[in-house]
Amino acid sequence: MGTPARVVVLPQEHNQPLRVEDLILPDPGPTQVIVKQFASGICHSQLHQIHRPRKRPVILGHESTGVVMKTGNAVTHVKEGDVVMVTWVPRDVTKAAGPPTRAKLEVSEGMAITGEGVFTWADHTLADEQFVVKVDPSIKKDVTSIIGCAVMTGAGAIINTAKVRPGQSVAIFGVGGVGLSAVVGAKKAGANPIIAIDLDDEKLAFAKKFGATHGINAAKVDPIQEIHKLTLGKTGFTMAGQPISGADFAFDCIGIKKTREQIVPACRSGQLGGLGGGMAILVGVPTTPVELNAIDMLINEKGFMGSFAGSCSPDRDFATFLQWYKDGDLDLDAMVTARYKIDQINEAVHALENGKITGRAILEF
Repeated sequence: MGTPARVVVLPQEHNQPLRVEDLILPDPGPTQVIVKQFASGICHSQLHQIHRPRKRPVILGHESTGVVMKTGNAVTHVKEGDVVMVTWVPRDVTKAAGPPTRAKLEVSEGMAITGEGVFTWADHTLADEQFVVKVDPSIKKDVTSIIGCAVMTGAGAIINTAKVRPGQSVAIFGVGGVGLSAVVGAKKAGANPIIAIDLDDEKLAFAKKFGATHGINAAKVDPIQEIHKLTLGKTGFTMAGQPISGADFAFDCIGIKKTREQIVPACRSGQLGGLGGGMAILVGVPTTPVELNAIDMLINEKGFMGSFAGSCSPDRDFATFLQWYKDGDLDLDAMVTARYKIDQINEAVHALENGKITGRAILEF
């Protein structure tokens, strides 16, 4: 017997509003789980899905909290009644026996659609066990839903990908939900200074509440020049005889061409035979090619690398982020600045697309 669910569906046709459909989720397969959801994050990466070409309807969302309703006969790490987080990253790839199964649903057009791993814009979801992480049942069930993408991606880039150490300088381009999480991760790592870059003074002031020491409005000043002014130290001189400055790590939490091309020049130059240059880290999802100054990277020994999902292992890292929240170091209550019901999904997407969400928005079921 299937499970009734209200699910957000993105139509096949472009420029059509999202719709909420009443569907029947099939019973879980051997490695699948049915989860009744409390809340889901509304992630900026869903905008990429909405705007790119597609051959069939799409189901969206990839971070949530919920409770297990049904499990397949091969599922062992969770049981009915367990409180869980649903995420789009396998909980521990080292333990995965094979590729995860994909949820298949049939929507009103009579078309079978397959979720891209998971779908959480729904009051109930069907997911492979690899995307379901058991958590303490006493956690707050709404704001913790953004750990499964925003926090994991931003904070993970700091602590896992870059492995930022105390006293190192960090510049973070874009302080939405992912960027704010990166700010929190940088503060936890002991970084100094922590420089937030955005186009909105309100967002920059908001970032300082989470640990940013400086804010740069890139609509008003050259952010690269300002970063170098803030990081001018006593570390010596470049090959060109200029004082060394720049961030030890520069993170692009947006992914547009302009910011991808700003993070390398924002990084610190290295000293030949001494300290290497800074590292530019791409966190936001890119949609176009990028041009990098190879001479700058060569002579100043700078690096450019990606951070996919914060290099996270959910089974390991979600407990860490929940502990940060419990200890007051990760203020999820302040980070979630907008809440919507499922029937308000188009309003939520419009607000996100037009920069009206200061922190992170969630759907509440």
